[in-house]
Amino acid sequence: MRRWVAGLLLSLVTLTGCGVGGTPVRAALGARQVLTSPPELLEFETPSSRLELYREVARISETEAGQAAQALVLFPISQHGELVAAPGFEARTDLLQSPDAGARLELSFDGRASERWPEDRRESLQGLSEREAAELVARTLLSHWRIAPSGVVQVDRASGAPYAVAYVDGILRINPAFLYMAAAQGPASLSGAAQ
Repeated sequence: MRRWVAGLLLSLVTLTGCGVGGTPVRAALGARQVLTSPPELLEFETPSSRLELYREVARISETEAGQAAQALVLFPISQHGELVAAPGFEARTDLLQSPDAGARLELSFDGRASERWPEDRRESLQGLSEREAAELVARTLLSHWRIAPSGVVQVDRASGAPYAVAYVDGILRINPAFLYMAAAQGPASLSGAAQ
């Protein structure tokens, strides 16, 4: 029996050393860590990994909701002259399904100081470009947060920011890594949720 176990272990070591059989094990990163990483790294994650990150962000948003944003929160907004955590959202919320609230929000994606929003379509964004996904997420969150700006809302790309989305002084800053997480929720994720 010992020879058989020893032989099996030797075979596994040999096959793994030759690049057959074993797969590298990578430590799972938390949502806060992923937000400060380049968003392109999320394209290589599995849809289920991105969905789990999205669910983590949603849980955190519900926990932080209404807190003073002196500490780092994922969704800081300015409200009555103070910085607070925005109202949270449930993990099953599809942020790419923009609500039709009747009143049309005016959004601008042409900030001079911000990074340009890529226009190329991405499979991991449900076939949308980052700019298109950002527009849907912006409309959904502003509606959910009951923010009714009187003018145009500037939407800035904030890659590497320690937050997912921030709304301060009429500027909505979206971390593009959050878009890849949000895109994992929705029609494509429903088949995986049943498993």
